[in-house]
Amino acid sequence: MLENYFPILVFLAMAGGMAVFMQGLSFVLGPRKPDAKKRAQYECGFAPLTAVRVPFDVRFYLLAILFVVFDIEAAFLFPWAVAFKQLGWIGFVEMMLFLLVLLVGYAYVWKKGALEWD
Repeated sequence: MLENYFPILVFLAMAGGMAVFMQGLSFVLGPRKPDAKKRAQYECGFAPLTAVRVPFDVRFYLLAILFVVFDIEAAFLFPWAVAFKQLGWIGFVEMMLFLLVLLVGYAYVWKKGALEWD
């Protein structure tokens, strides 16, 4: 019974070997020109080496929540569009109500100024 798993083992060994080979090849052939800017810490656009407890602007969180909301909207729209004919008018009305709720939320966020970066 274990011989049935041998091809999977071979595949995993080949994938691991290929990953190690590619990393080694890039290490050997890659350019090495270090300078002070390349060795400095990168902290997502903030000045490096500032105080650790600097509060983030709330707009970062609002933008992340907006991304998740509209990503979920897209995830709901694809299956709805595929099954549109079978759902009929009830499915259409329900999706329009869903989009209306999202539109109200978007208008609220826009009114609060979360989409403006000064």
